[in-house]
Amino acid sequence: MAANKESYISPFSTRYASEEMQYVFSEKFKFTTWHKLWIALAKAEQKMGLDITDEQIAELEKYRDIVDFETAEAREKVVRHDVMSHVYAYGKQCPKAEPIIHLGATSCYVGDNTDVIILREASNIVLKKCAQVIKNLSEFAQKYKALPCLAYTHLQPAQLTTVGKRATLWMYELIQDIQNLEYQLSNLKLLGSKGTTGTQASFMELFEGDEEKVKKVEQLIAEDLGFERCVAVSGQTYSRKTDTYFLGALSGIAQSAYKFSNDLRILQSFEEMEEPFEKNQIGSSAMPYKRNPMRSERISSLARYVIVDSINPALTAGTQWFERTLDDSANKRISVAEAFLAIDSILNIYINITNGLVVYDKVVTRRVMEKLPFMATENIMMKSVKNGGNRQELHELLRTHSHAAAAKVKLEGGANDLIDRIAADPAFPISKEEIESELDPILYVGRSVTQVDEFIENEVKPVLDRLYTEDITSELKV
Repeated sequence: MAANKESYISPFSTRYASEEMQYVFSEKFKFTTWHKLWIALAKAEQKMGLDITDEQIAELEKYRDIVDFETAEAREKVVRHDVMSHVYAYGKQCPKAEPIIHLGATSCYVGDNTDVIILREASNIVLKKCAQVIKNLSEFAQKYKALPCLAYTHLQPAQLTTVGKRATLWMYELIQDIQNLEYQLSNLKLLGSKGTTGTQASFMELFEGDEEKVKKVEQLIAEDLGFERCVAVSGQTYSRKTDTYFLGALSGIAQSAYKFSNDLRILQSFEEMEEPFEKNQIGSSAMPYKRNPMRSERISSLARYVIVDSINPALTAGTQWFERTLDDSANKRISVAEAFLAIDSILNIYINITNGLVVYDKVVTRRVMEKLPFMATENIMMKSVKNGGNRQELHELLRTHSHAAAAKVKLEGGANDLIDRIAADPAFPISKEEIESELDPILYVGRSVTQVDEFIENEVKPVLDRLYTEDITSELKV
């Protein structure tokens, strides 16, 4: 069906988020999950002795994945209640089971339990895509682990690192985010069948005060839906702090992607690295030569949205009155869905970029060699001292020569002549050849190469063993 050009359509649907993630937040997924919850409730109640027949359950199962949207929507216009409208529509599909649909439950039985299931399914998609980013970056890090590059503090050249070692910093932050989201998933529990205010009073009535049967019904529902257990206590809803925890984890992923995208934007400005640039891609409407980092910029933009959006569930959780209030509903259905859709969008781009990162190694090396004479001064001083020089005198001379060489570069636009200055100074008992032997960049990268190997073995491999199954490729929609 063609999009309606006269109505607002979310960019997450048209430009950013994957079909896979959009489906988890779709009406179809939501209401078929309601059907599954009603089936799980009926099965559990039957096992605990209520008069529910196999025929009724079979009828419910037959229409589990078929939602009569037309009947439900027409009914909601009359009764103004979404749950009862779908109970009505499901009952029309399943006339024999109609009397026992939603038996003993309140609206949050389907609403909140479905939201918990959506959190689980959406998080698993996020983890899968995070793992693909980690895989892409780990291969990149291995390839470039021994290519020295400038390292920065305060965005000023400090010492050397390697291109691959820098990639481990991007990975490590994302791995911590993965671990945080995995922790939240490991503690995620179904709401269960708690009733109107969380006391399970309606189920106590159904089972004539038999608390063990009421508890067993809830456990059976949890197992049917793939959960180990339900929350220990609740009001009508699951605690809205759950949403806070999950969106906090998504905010962490956004922060990590944000840092990567900013680093890459700067490196692209330095002409050291570049995100993929397609053959017919236009960088600027006015300047045909430009190759703008539009993918990285999009990550930065969406990341800010997620980070700000993560505040929403915190405010919602803090303003829930007693056993429940409905001012969470409108905010929750937007903030949680869009946080996941935005993170999905970010990861799609992150996968795309890391699958085609370009390194201009000659530019990287040229920039290193422009600064390396300054960084080599300590080694030059130590070798000169070994040859009989005075450490304090040489330190002062190196300071003077360094500032003079820097001035020539900055004020005159000349080349860095520090090595020539030192070689020409008779106070240094060292030859130009000996000085130049200290100008191999690999001497200044410390443990960068082995750190990459150790990191991939000790940190990356366990993540990929848990989460990676097959390659995900990401083609951007626009």
